[in-house]
Amino acid sequence: MSLKKFKYLIAFIGAISLFIVGCSNLIENEEQYIKVQKRIGDQNEYEDFKEITDNEQVQKVKDILNYIDWEITTVNMIRPADFRFIFQYKNPEIEAKAALYELWISRNKDKVTLVIDAEMKYIQLDTGKSAELFEIITGEKLSELK
Repeated sequence: MSLKKFKYLIAFIGAISLFIVGCSNLIENEEQYIKVQKRIGDQNEYEDFKEITDNEQVQKVKDILNYIDWEITTVNMIRPADFRFIFQYKNPEIEAKAALYELWISRNKDKVTLVIDAEMKYIQLDTGKSAELFEIITGEKLSELK
């Protein structure tokens, strides 16, 4: 094989590799927002509460959720979640399986519990992470709840 053909082969393999990497990261790099719902009444009924579209806030929530040690277990909570939220893509053409996060406020109003029922994941966050997540999700301070 001549050196010229070898250079073309290397360039072709490089171009194909870049294309494959670009396609695999397409969904990951697509902008997302968080749709939040709030429970109304004492039943398992929810209404749209807010949408978090600020990329920095969305990333903070992702960071909190990605760096916690989820417990894999089935839980039966005594009441429906206070809030629930889901990540959605801003581009309506992208369809992806999304996890529904359910959020409960503790009795002392100092911590939150999260459950991903479909994945059997459960966690009670410490007071710092609870306060940070709650404020982003609701726009309210956990410490100021009555």
